[in-house]
Amino acid sequence: MLGGVAIMDDKAGLIAETRLNVKTTHSERLMTAVNNTLIQSELKLDDLDVFAVAIGPGSFTGLRIGLSTVKGLSYATGKPVVTVPTLDAFAWNFPYCTYPVCLMLDARKSEVYAAVYRWEGNDFAAVVECVSVRPETLLDKLQEKVLFAGEGAVLYREVIVSSMKDRAAFAPPDKMVPSPANVAMLGLEKAMRGEYAVASGTVPFYVRKSEAEVKWAKKI
Repeated sequence: MLGGVAIMDDKAGLIAETRLNVKTTHSERLMTAVNNTLIQSELKLDDLDVFAVAIGPGSFTGLRIGLSTVKGLSYATGKPVVTVPTLDAFAWNFPYCTYPVCLMLDARKSEVYAAVYRWEGNDFAAVVECVSVRPETLLDKLQEKVLFAGEGAVLYREVIVSSMKDRAAFAPPDKMVPSPANVAMLGLEKAMRGEYAVASGTVPFYVRKSEAEVKWAKKI
């Protein structure tokens, strides 16, 4: 599972970042990563003023674990929470990109969670809002050269190349995954604007229903 932890300061900038791309679940590694990142930064949990969390889309289990962890840290410290859409943060791997940026995460069932962004001025604007879609359906809508990134872009690379030909460009390996630092950066900006979430009522942004919800709906 992809994941990670970052600590950012409004003046000093990025203090630390830990990335995880491991086969074990977040529940086995996440708190260890949090603790190690704090130790390396010579900080304590109470030194943090706000917690930011990537709200989705993504792995249903990973999103639940990440949000539950942040809620627990918020309750334990009394500090507020801000939420950041995962693909919004992912787009910030590519500031000032000349081409539109298409981000794809594997949604299984032959679909991807995808969004397309264009750099305008000093920020990204969504050209295609986040959807769960078959890659072929999305690619039919893209008529100019596009930079692709994400595990979905890796998984469906042959499909993308077949459809887009030389209009497809791919991010280098180190830019192919979302960055915890970007979540921290956008979260800090939201916190400074006072855009806090109500932790108790915050739920992951799944885009589509989970398999368990679909099966339950069929039963009733």
